Amino acid sequence: MKDQQFEYDVLVVGAGNAACSAAFAAMDQKAKVGLLEKAPKHDGGGNSTLTGHMRFVFSGFDDVRPIVKNMTDDDLRKLLEKVPQRTEEQLWEEFMHVTANQTDQELLQVHISESLNTIKWLATKGHDWVPSHQISDNILSMNGGGYGLIQRNFKILEQLGAKFHFETAATDLIQDDQGRVVGVRALTPDGVAIFKAKSVVLACGGFEANPEMRAKYLGPGWDTVRVRGVPFNTGDGLRMAMAIGALPHGSWTTCHAAPQDIELPPFTTPSAYAVEGNDWVRYMYYLAIMVNTNGERFIDEGSDTRGKTYAKMGRAILAQPGGVAYQIMDSKIRNMNLYHFNYKNATTAKADTLEELGAQLDINVPNFIRTVREYNAAVQPGKFNPEKHQLDGKGTAGLTIPKSNYALTIDEGPFEAWPVRCGITFTYGGLKIVPETGQVQHVAGRPIQGLYAAGEMVGGLFVGNYPSGSGMMAGATFGRMAGNGAGKSAMQR
Repeated sequence: MKDQQFEYDVLVVGAGNAACSAAFAAMDQKAKVGLLEKAPKHDGGGNSTLTGHMRFVFSGFDDVRPIVKNMTDDDLRKLLEKVPQRTEEQLWEEFMHVTANQTDQELLQVHISESLNTIKWLATKGHDWVPSHQISDNILSMNGGGYGLIQRNFKILEQLGAKFHFETAATDLIQDDQGRVVGVRALTPDGVAIFKAKSVVLACGGFEANPEMRAKYLGPGWDTVRVRGVPFNTGDGLRMAMAIGALPHGSWTTCHAAPQDIELPPFTTPSAYAVEGNDWVRYMYYLAIMVNTNGERFIDEGSDTRGKTYAKMGRAILAQPGGVAYQIMDSKIRNMNLYHFNYKNATTAKADTLEELGAQLDINVPNFIRTVREYNAAVQPGKFNPEKHQLDGKGTAGLTIPKSNYALTIDEGPFEAWPVRCGITFTYGGLKIVPETGQVQHVAGRPIQGLYAAGEMVGGLFVGNYPSGSGMMAGATFGRMAGNGAGKSAMQR
């Protein structure tokens, strides 16, 4: 039986934010576009469905007014009092700070300089932004979150004539005699199919859902980590590209890993998210202290704003005995109405005294009591202010592990503990691309003709940590770059 065959100008592998951005950009070049998505339609869109922010450069009201449709001018100006701008210099410094100066600077420059252009371009495709519901240094969220963004992308792209092939897993890249990528072999519900194309864009995520690759690249213990994301990102695109000589790039030993409820399921699918909401994230650590089962603190919970620390907290939790930690708070945080809505149904323990609380936990109670008392004694005077999207400088003194900001004593019952584990969202290692076009580089030091990449498949931007919202912003920006490059190349042929 002969394989099924399809033909497009530009074939995009994936259907998340980066993939759909690439499809839009290729269609701007008048290309006929097809998209391959491993997941069924109701679970399509990858990890993009499970987030809410894009972190971009803006200089004030005039820059954000075009992307915010359902706010008055006065309300928008009031919102901007919290974060009035994010300059190119500020975003550059944020990246350099959180990645310890290890980010690919050529890639970063394009990411930064094109971020606002990309946001405005997305607005022309039917997207808009609303006030964020989180205490975050991203004051705007995508309308409907990432899930809303993806659902709009599917609808609009289909209306424009793009063809989605769901439940279709790409298995191999096809090259001609000159080494140009001219298509993809894939497994569909009806068997193997050949998808011919003049250009191929790989935008199908990292390897976070592949235990073998996690163990190989991230190290011991990572094979058993639960995935705060979809089960479909198993490194297929990376494997296919490297099989024909694509150059690996960036940090393959680090990843986005954040605190999650101890009952986090093995995976989170978009359809479950749409029904239940993203109930597993536990990002209030910066208002608390975190202790391990030995009853000891192990990290500075307030070293920076939440948006610049949460993606590295999972790795710190995984390194603790049993990969478990507890976020400890007293009644002050609850009385200030600072609890995030995601904590409403969280796994928790509550007691009137610390001794009673410790007895409910799998923890060394004497050490736990001593840790809290030593912490309380070290808290310094100052104004506690977690809502201004900046550091408040209210820290501790004299502790081996300080808490540098947002430090409140834990001394007013009832007391609460939230058991958390590490959940991996996406991996940082990827492929080397030409930033302006998204073209994938070969190990021989030249581009692979016909092959482009975007999203989590691009390596070099994130190392060890990342600023909140940067993954989605990078996906859209380099998706747009790759779609433009692929579309122009295809139409020239």
